[in-house]
Amino acid sequence: MEEKFPLDVNLVEQLAGQPLLAASLEINHLKRLFRQGWLQAGVPRQYCESVAEHVFGMTLLAWMIIESGLTADVDRDKVLRMTLVHEIGEIYTGDITPGDGVAMEEKQRREREGLLRVTNRLPNGTEWMALWEEFEAGESSEARLVRQLDRLEMALQAWVYEKQLGMNLESFFRSAEKAVNSPELKDLLKDIENLR
Repeated sequence: MEEKFPLDVNLVEQLAGQPLLAASLEINHLKRLFRQGWLQAGVPRQYCESVAEHVFGMTLLAWMIIESGLTADVDRDKVLRMTLVHEIGEIYTGDITPGDGVAMEEKQRREREGLLRVTNRLPNGTEWMALWEEFEAGESSEARLVRQLDRLEMALQAWVYEKQLGMNLESFFRSAEKAVNSPELKDLLKDIENLR
């Protein structure tokens, strides 16, 4: 996994008596973990977004879409919390991509273990785990929305890279098309694709 620099576990251990600070330091590592799919596609490191940047963009996109009325009957706060928690396991697993050849079950197992390392420090860690499990299951309306937003935000970032770096990132758009199935989000995806 390519990172700006690795997580210093010694610093986390120094904060063992302050579990909230230790967890915050661990989560902070997502700012230094590159989104590996972009690197694999040839995006230069100096332009490559971090996992934290993806989560930030996705959370804001979720909030704007919900507030605009494009989604029906979802718990806004649950969606926002789910977007924030869905990548935390990557602190310890890295950003595993489909091209890495890791089976989905194994990826989920690793991410669950990574998330547990963080959430075990938190007084409400079971809530964080429950949100992640719900996201992974993809059965609730909130989880289905977040899973689609994950790909919609990816498509928006792919469009930015295509425009700014002169790249062809067709595979990212095809991936988004497979995942985005609500009519309202499909329309947004189509709007992005029409600008290519």
